[in-house]
Amino acid sequence: MACALHAEWTKLRTVRGPAWLLAALVTSTIAVSVLATAPVSCPAGTACSVDEAKLSLTGIQAGQAIVAVLAVLAISSEYSTGMIQVTLTAMPRRTTVLAAKAAVVTAVTLAAGIPAVLGSVLAGRLILPGHGYTPANGYPVLSLANGTVLRAAAGTVLYLALIALLSLGIATAVRDAAVAIGVVLGLLYLFPILTQVVGSPGVARHLQQIGPMTAGLEIQASTGLRSLPISPWAGLGVLAAWAAAALLAGTLMLRLRDA
Repeated sequence: MACALHAEWTKLRTVRGPAWLLAALVTSTIAVSVLATAPVSCPAGTACSVDEAKLSLTGIQAGQAIVAVLAVLAISSEYSTGMIQVTLTAMPRRTTVLAAKAAVVTAVTLAAGIPAVLGSVLAGRLILPGHGYTPANGYPVLSLANGTVLRAAAGTVLYLALIALLSLGIATAVRDAAVAIGVVLGLLYLFPILTQVVGSPGVARHLQQIGPMTAGLEIQASTGLRSLPISPWAGLGVLAAWAAAALLAGTLMLRLRDA
């Protein structure tokens, strides 16, 4: 396993694409969070219903697309160039190869996800008080010392890692990069669209509970927890189940098909 990990890490760090994608993950996540936070205001004496933590982490909805592309390319690029044959010749245990890819992709996603999330929370901490979200108005300053905010931040980092594993599993199963990215983004963004167009509130709630993005992002909620369609950690568990299913499908297809 150590040799497989070293090989996957070497392949990932010796090409420019992943480094640029990781940098884009950090910058775009923070930038979108700033853009989402900046226009929001709460005049004195007004009861505002904004979830400060979730608002500050809005950029994750853009950053997850970059994570999906990174994870898909980790294996689909080898299929497109034919390098997968070399990889599987050097390491015949295909499950070990996929496990090593999953470990490396998860590690780099976590490494980039932490500063992306911290930067987003910091942006909210700096911007929101100037827009009326102050302790004097009943809104505590965002701080990781607050257990709920810490859960939202840490859970969001885990969310990105699970998106990476989901994407890697799908890419392993379908091989083609464009198709894999389309499938991943479709899974992520289809459920929020469906919840807006279905006529039944009950059906919409069930869709939110089973969608990988709608359920997973409930980990960011810090207010109104009783009204959520699914609890924060249970929602992250739904995303974990999607990722596990995708990896299982990818593992089966990798073992059953020729390179």
